[in-house]
Amino acid sequence: MTSVSVQPLVGGFGMTVEDIAPDKSISHRAAMFALLSDRPSHIHNFLLGEDTLNTLHIVEQLGATVNRSGGDVTITPPETLHEPDDVLDCGNAGTGMRLFCGLLSGIEGSFVLTGDRYLRSRPMDRVVAPLRSIGARIDGRDEGNLAPLHIRGGAVEAFSYESPIDSAQVKSALILAALRGSGLSRYRESSQSRDHTERMLRGMGADVHTAADGWIEVAPLSAPLAPLDITVPADPSSGFFFAVAAAIIPGSHVTIQNVSLNPTRIEAYRMLEKMGARIEYRETESRYEPIGEIHIAYDGKLHAIDVSEHIAWLIDELPALAIAMAVAEGRSTVRNAAELRVKESDRIASVLHGLAQAGIVAEAFEDGYAITGGALRPATVESFGDHRIAMSFSIAGLVSGMTVEDTACVETSFPNFYTLLRQITKVHE
Repeated sequence: MTSVSVQPLVGGFGMTVEDIAPDKSISHRAAMFALLSDRPSHIHNFLLGEDTLNTLHIVEQLGATVNRSGGDVTITPPETLHEPDDVLDCGNAGTGMRLFCGLLSGIEGSFVLTGDRYLRSRPMDRVVAPLRSIGARIDGRDEGNLAPLHIRGGAVEAFSYESPIDSAQVKSALILAALRGSGLSRYRESSQSRDHTERMLRGMGADVHTAADGWIEVAPLSAPLAPLDITVPADPSSGFFFAVAAAIIPGSHVTIQNVSLNPTRIEAYRMLEKMGARIEYRETESRYEPIGEIHIAYDGKLHAIDVSEHIAWLIDELPALAIAMAVAEGRSTVRNAAELRVKESDRIASVLHGLAQAGIVAEAFEDGYAITGGALRPATVESFGDHRIAMSFSIAGLVSGMTVEDTACVETSFPNFYTLLRQITKVHE
């Protein structure tokens, strides 16, 4: 276990960041989707985090050849995906495990998915249950709710499924299964979740369409897809930590370059704007994803906000947004966010535990919380093995000073986070 101590910042800061961590969600998907082609895919700026490297290793175990030079990755798929001779270790990646459940359900063979102790405690039934309903054969601990999961892949049925939860992971798993289904499949959620899977698969030539009424229609593959040639943009959820820092430290500004501007990925920035930060967006390119830069500047003390809509678009950024709420004027609320309880930690409990240690008054709800802005005080907080909790309270340290315990988890998604933070203030391990 490692810990870091972050010194409070005296005065503002300014920085332009070109090396924010590449997008984790897109990196996972690019590695997996390369298996759907019959030609080499080229992925540039692939995230070299523990979770995404585990996904690359699983792709190799399924028969692909992976050549990597730094963040440039070429994946040559096998003629036929085959059974691995060992378990498939997803590390800490819920995205990896849940999407592989969908991908492998339609492939002949026997596959065992496992992960670290944190991932093995996270619920998988939200993916397993709908996949079972279309003929997938999946078993595991707690009747298939907990990993390790055993998948006996094979034929899956066409389906029409209305999801009770808005989750990009559930949606992606069902879409991947549908690509090997027996006919046209349909999927709908009540509010659109992040749409990287649909965008990327359409860019590869898959027959995936979203109707005006929200139904996503997926035709099974009739031929291999075109290979990917993609540059993974910077992760807006990783950049958001530094956006919050600029928004809460007087005299500060930051520009995040080469970042995804997908509307389903920048909702947290919109919320920070509503709280009073000055934010500008500039698109520079658009192929699989709109990409550009975001400029964030301090524009006075933030004010409270109520967040209850488009939760699926900002679920990962809510811990960092909670730090902005903790120093804002007034009482902020987050509702309809029960999904927070099944992330790398119970993020409702984790966020409120850390805020309590730092002297901030907060109230937990089953589906969110209320935070009354105040003065952060120096504290020692626990990350609970959750990378976003660790990084969020490290940003809080810029205001008051903070020691964060168990920060090794940051390596899973943002390996150079503390290198960048040291450009702003002193960080001691």
